[in-house]
Formats: sequence, C-alpha cells, structure tokens
Amino acid sequence: MQQWDLRHDYHSYANSDAVRVRHVSLELAIDFELKQLTGEARLEFEHLASPEAEGARSDGAELILDTRALNIISVTDTEGRALEWAMGEGSAVLGTPLVITLRGDIRSVVICYHTSADAEGLQWLDGRQTQSGKPFLFSQSQPINARSWIPLQDTPKARITFDARVRANRDCRIVMSALNAETAPQDGVFQFVMEKPMPTHLLALAAGELVRIEIGPRSAVFAEPATAALAATEFEDIEAMMQMADSILGPYAWGRYDMLILPPSFPFGGMENPCLAFLTPTLIAGDKSLVSTVAHELAHSWTGNLVSNATWRDLWLNEGFTTYFTNRIVEAVYGKEQAGLELMIEYGRLKEEMASMPLERQTLPANVQAGDPNEAFNRFTYDKASMFVHFLEARLGREAFDRFLNAYIAAFAFVAITTEDFVDYARNTLLKQHGDKLTEAELLEWIYGEGLPDSFCAPTSTSLVKVEQAIDSWRDGAALTASQTRHWRVQHWQYFLSKLPQQIPQARLIELDDSFALGRSGNAEIACDWLRVAIRNHYDPAVAEVEDFLCRIGRAKFVRPLFLELQIAGYHSELKAIYDKARPGFHPSLSVQLDRLLTQS
Repeated sequence: MQQWDLRHDYHSYANSDAVRVRHVSLELAIDFELKQLTGEARLEFEHLASPEAEGARSDGAELILDTRALNIISVTDTEGRALEWAMGEGSAVLGTPLVITLRGDIRSVVICYHTSADAEGLQWLDGRQTQSGKPFLFSQSQPINARSWIPLQDTPKARITFDARVRANRDCRIVMSALNAETAPQDGVFQFVMEKPMPTHLLALAAGELVRIEIGPRSAVFAEPATAALAATEFEDIEAMMQMADSILGPYAWGRYDMLILPPSFPFGGMENPCLAFLTPTLIAGDKSLVSTVAHELAHSWTGNLVSNATWRDLWLNEGFTTYFTNRIVEAVYGKEQAGLELMIEYGRLKEEMASMPLERQTLPANVQAGDPNEAFNRFTYDKASMFVHFLEARLGREAFDRFLNAYIAAFAFVAITTEDFVDYARNTLLKQHGDKLTEAELLEWIYGEGLPDSFCAPTSTSLVKVEQAIDSWRDGAALTASQTRHWRVQHWQYFLSKLPQQIPQARLIELDDSFALGRSGNAEIACDWLRVAIRNHYDPAVAEVEDFLCRIGRAKFVRPLFLELQIAGYHSELKAIYDKARPGFHPSLSVQLDRLLTQS
C-alpha cells in the first residue's frame, strides 16, 4: 500500500512548502464576445524557512504555480525584466505546472495571460440563458478550478490576500469575493480588496445585469432584476442567523455577508466565497423552506473560510462542522421541529450514500490523493462528519461543546489544518477535559473507522409520525389526500418519497401525479425526488418533465441523480437526446464530470 504524506497536497503542483505566495494583485478585462479574461497577475511571495525550503534563497530557485488551460504570454519581475519560465508535464485533472526561475532576491513576479474556452472555473452565459437576456459570467473555483482563470498556488494550504481591478467590454456590474461597493463606478472599472488571508478555492468573480437590495445591517442580495426582490424576501432572516453564529463561534471575521443569486446553471446549492456567497435560485421556494443552504454557506464563514482543510482529503473538517452548525442555526431561527426534520433527511441521505459506497471508502478522510478531488464531494463526506459532530455534542452536552467549538475556531483561525491536526487538538482538549465522557478509541473509530461506529445513535423526529401514517395508509391501497399533506413541509415530502417502494404500479403513480403534480413543483427538491421515483418505475409521462427540469436547472445535486436514473432505467436514447439539449447550459466543471459518467455505459 502506498504511504501518503498526509500534509502534502497531491492536487497541486505548487512548491508551496518552499515558496509561499502571500498576495495576488489582478488586473483583468472581461470580453463577453471572446469569452475570455485577459490581463496580468502579480504574485508576491516569500521563501519559507523549513527543511523543504532549504536552498530556496539561492539564485535559480523556482516558483512553481498551478495552471490549467491558461495561455501564458510573459513572465517578468516588477521592473518588467523577463524571467525564464516553462510549462511542465501535467495531467487532465491537475492541469500543467508553470515553473518560473527566480533570480537574486526577487519577491514578486508578474504574469501576463489570458484564459481559454476550456477554463473549467468559468461559465459564460449568453442572453438565452439568463433572465435579463444579457450575457453573464461567473466563476466556480472549488476545488481546483481557480488555476483555470488565475496562475497561482491552487491549494487550500496557501492562503492569500488579494486586490483586483476588473473591467468589462460591455455595461454590467462586476462582483468578487471581497467587499463590494453599494454603487457601480461611473468609469466601469471595479476595484476590490480582500485583506484577510483566504484559500484560493474561495476566489470568485461574476459579472452581469445585477441589482443590489440591502436586507440587513451587514448583508445585501445581488441578483438579476427579475429575481432580486424574491431573493431579498426569502433570505431576509440572514441577520438573525449571523447573530446566532456570532454568539457561539465568535465574531464574524469578514465584514459583510452579501449573497449573489446566480442563474440556474450554477452547479452547487451555494458556495461560501468570503463576503459574497454564491447561491442557486432553486433555493427561492417562496416559503423559506430551503434557506438552510444559506445558513450552511454562512456557517462556512467560520468552519471552512476561517478554519480550512489543508488538503482535499481533509474536506470533512469543513463540511462536517458546517453541516452540523447549519442545523444549529436552523433550530435557533426556525425552531426545533424544522431542525429535527432536516437532520432526519440528512441521515436518510447518508444511508442512501453508504448503501452504494465501498466500505473501505467510508472513513471521514476522503482518500482521494490519487484521483480527482471532486470525488470527495459526496453526501457521505458531509453527513457522516455531521453525525460525528452531533455525537460529540451529545457526549459533552451542548454548553460544554459550544465552548469547545469557540476555542477550536479561535485556535485555528486563518489556518489550514489536516485531519491529524484535529486529532492532536482533540487529544489535548476534548480527551483531557472530558475523558470521563469520551474515549480516544471512540474518537479514532469515528474518524478512521469504516461506516458508522457502534456508538452511533440515529436521529429521530416526532414530526414524521404523520408521514409514516400516510405511508402505511398508502401502502395499504388508500390514496394520499390533500388533507393529509396540507401542512407538510418540503422535508415531509422528501421523507414520503424516500420511503416509497422500489417498484410501484403505474396506476398508483398516475394517482400521485394527478393529485399533486410533483414533477412540476416549484420546489426543486420535491420535483427531483419525484422524478427519480417516476423514472425508476418507468413512468413514461415523467420523461418530458425530466427534460424540462434538466434544461432549466444546472445544479449538480439534481442533475447527476436524474441522468443516472435515466441510465439505470434503460432510457438510453432519451438520455442522449436530453443531455445533448441540456449540456450547453451546464457549468463546464459539471459537463466534464457528466461526460465521463454518462459515457461509461
């Protein structure tokens, strides 16, 4: 078995243990016609006094950066003198290293470059794909796509500050993961400063027809005009969420928490970019039933942005603590019943994921060192880790656990840590202070053990009793009625659909479809779950609804499962036709994954 260096980031070519980039200055021009960013990046760095960095100060030392499909025009020092550089041998997943030879006491380099049409971190939308009818650009850097639009050390280990000047070749508003001005500049040049060191996967850029609506003392919504007012109403509780998080995790460190509502092709529910979270419009359900994703991205401001994973193997440190604390925010703002429902849905997702996942992969560290880091982003990474944090709270008691959380975040603020860093910290805090409630064997079994440990207690919710009764009645042949479902929340529907038999007679599917039209629900969670059930049971009328859904929504959480259901159910010609039609609207990073996934059959 290969022995891995658990402190090394195997998804970066950068020599960040020897030479560390500390600040990036960007001068960029956005060309919507060419679908290209052009400009320069000035990187300021220092040599690290470590064994790995021995000899780094000598003439001829190298600065190695990550790139993918970037066109490098020149590399100079800050005086404009050319530096020797070369592109190394790369790979389809990681891209290509840019190797720069350093002379003398150089502490900055300037790289002129432009992006290519193959930049997986950028999506260019034409007017047909936006509500405003005008072009739109947005980035998605996580996990390793920042290197496709900026040459840099693209590893969460190498935190940076940045500043940027960005202009576009058409009238639009430009925003970034930094403080964004209330009004657009008259000259069309947008300037940004991020003074807090952040991981490179949190670099973000967007440009399009955007309006801004203030919704709290430190929050605003940016969105296309047709969506802005709806989003402002849906997410108006953000200040209450922030105050709750402040009270337990410590003061919010990033100044403002603004939100950008992206077009439907955004591949994630949200992305926790500092100062400006990116969110999918599928969260706008009209009843605040899906705002837990907003709470999730907010929680990342502490667990993920402030305390970060050092490598993608350690992603659970971000997502587990964040998923746990999301539930705490929901409980504080929307009540224990809602939090309990969401925890039950989370547990259901975990069981579903574990049923199809090899046991050897069911550890909290995602051992993806030899593969694509996107493989770490699954419900198991989020939900088993969340169950682990809930376990710690149950063992210690909430008051003691909250003190631990606050101290943990203070101890590692603005630091990237590994799984082993966390274990060492837990040994010196949790186990020393609460050794009567928690053993080291239990701690290690949760983290490194496969599956769920014997100490796991599954969550329960009395709110689901009425759904269980409806399921039993339906299985006995009775129709589901509007009176039974009148007060159901989205989580009740999700639970009901998850408990339906694998094989359902067509007449029963027609009955559900005629009564509730779930495939046309305005709530994307309900629609997707119903369409999966329908396709699994060869309910042909749903195929057209699947096509409509996939041509409107590019969120990977919905897109991947629906295509897989079509594939498994044998709808091969329909799948190809739908994919050919829907693919132009998907984010490039999602298209790459789907191309691989759907050509394996």
